[in-house]
This record gives sequence, C-alpha cells and structure tokens, in this order.
Amino acid sequence: MADHSSGVRIDKWLWAVRVYKTRSQATDACRKGRVTLLGHTVKPGKNIQVGDIITVYKDNIRYVFRVKGLIVKRTSAKFVSEYMEDITPAEELERKKITHTHKFVFRPKGLGRPTKKERRMLDRFRNDDF
Repeated sequence: MADHSSGVRIDKWLWAVRVYKTRSQATDACRKGRVTLLGHTVKPGKNIQVGDIITVYKDNIRYVFRVKGLIVKRTSAKFVSEYMEDITPAEELERKKITHTHKFVFRPKGLGRPTKKERRMLDRFRNDDF
C-alpha cells in the first residue's frame, strides 16, 4: 500500500475499490448526498483516513464500508478486501436479494405504459414491501 498520510479523496477511493463503475458516478453520488462519512454527507473532494466508516445509498440499499487502506488507482476485485471491509447489515443484504428477485411486476399485454399514479403505486409496492 502506498503512503497517503494526508488521506485520499472519497470519490477516488469509492471508484478504486469498485463500489462505483466510474469515478464520475462516485462523484455524482457524493454530490447528490448518497455518500456519508461518519454520519455526515460529504463532497467528492473530502479526504478519508483508515478506520473511517462510509455509508453508500445505492439502488435503495444502504451499504456500509470500513476503510482498511487507502488507494488511489483502481485495483483488481480480488485485492479490494485489503482496502475495505464490508460491514453492511444482514437485513440490507437480505433486502437486496429480495428486491433483486422481485424487480419485475407483471403487466398484462395491451395495457400500455402505467400512468403516473400507477407507477407511484408500483414504486411504493416495490420499496415498502421489503
């Protein structure tokens, strides 16, 4: 591991440990308030240190990571565990499994697209049920 005594930008770290596919996605998530550091929303340029707890809201799931090491360049997936520890609660992982299997709601052929009201009801059903 390289020496990054002053810390590493949170958006670079999230990209490097493969939480997001691109750095711009990580930056956008920070700007939209979907990334928190020790309970506070952060800007993309915020420096993180070893031991920090990062919470990421992605696809209606709350992921929690502990920083084990600082990294700037994207690494292979098999080396990610050297830099972060996934401490996401079991309930969230279970919710991910359930929502992953129940994403599609059957809609009979010929009804067309759902109305705004129907779409909201479907969204509520998908998010609140689980």
